[in-house]
Amino acid sequence: MSKGIRPSTFDEIIGQDDVIKRLRVSVVGCKNIGSVMPHVLIDGPPGLGKTTIASAIANEMGVNLYTTNAASIRNIKNIMPYIMGMTPRSVLFIDEIHRLPKIVEEFLYPVMEDFVLNITVKNEEEDKEVAEKIDLPVFTIVGATTSGGTLSQPFYDRFSIKEHLSFYTDTDLAKLAGWYRDWE
Repeated sequence: MSKGIRPSTFDEIIGQDDVIKRLRVSVVGCKNIGSVMPHVLIDGPPGLGKTTIASAIANEMGVNLYTTNAASIRNIKNIMPYIMGMTPRSVLFIDEIHRLPKIVEEFLYPVMEDFVLNITVKNEEEDKEVAEKIDLPVFTIVGATTSGGTLSQPFYDRFSIKEHLSFYTDTDLAKLAGWYRDWE
């Protein structure tokens, strides 16, 4: 196992075995057909590995990982740098995704479905607003939440893969304690 701050591959993750098995199947399938990973929503209590799993998905897919926290995204302007900076097939991890304002959720609908950005720009010459459509590279949004039930239904439905994390078993806790001891 690598001695990083957190596990970086599915094989290094302790616990959440059923979730990891399902995600591994999705990753292998996507890699085999050269497809982008579908959008993933991971929910569960704090400290069970949501961030670690998001990182492992990107590592297993062999793509870049971009990370933000929804608490820092108060409007569309705040998420634009992430959306515009995505590289093909990369992963955008949004922690605490349940904290996104509804207007940002709605803004993300066409981004998640069609990988297009619909914006309105002002045409100075004609002094009117013009709708623009910008094609984006395909990428995966991985959302993490401790409060999955608070996402709006349309936003929730745009995540093809939904995983719920369970508390660690005694055996997993013992393995984790051993791993941290070995790491120090």
